[in-house]
Amino acid sequence: MYQFSYAEIMADDVADSKGRERQVLDKAITMLEAAMRSGRESREAVEALFFTRRVWIAFIDDLRSPENQLPINLRADIISIGIWVLKEAERIRVRQSDNFKGIADVITIIRDGLK
Repeated sequence: MYQFSYAEIMADDVADSKGRERQVLDKAITMLEAAMRSGRESREAVEALFFTRRVWIAFIDDLRSPENQLPINLRADIISIGIWVLKEAERIRVRQSDNFKGIADVITIIRDGLK
């Protein structure tokens, strides 16, 4: 019977985690693109902004955790990006912006970095 090493288990966990993160970011991007087509006052916009906010709040919370194994500087950079996403989503919500594309573009860059 083959025994898995801790390193193999952790590598699988990291790969699974990155895959889940990519899926969540894909969903946010798809929702933001639908919102862009439908307009900032549409149901799609409300749902996209709500989902995107939940995703980034969870990411920021995870990045702030001492258990997070990413380098501290990278974590800080991603947190800064997350704060920008949250602020931009709020600007759209209060009708000061309609920058769905900017948010989707930034999330796409982050998603593509999860390889």
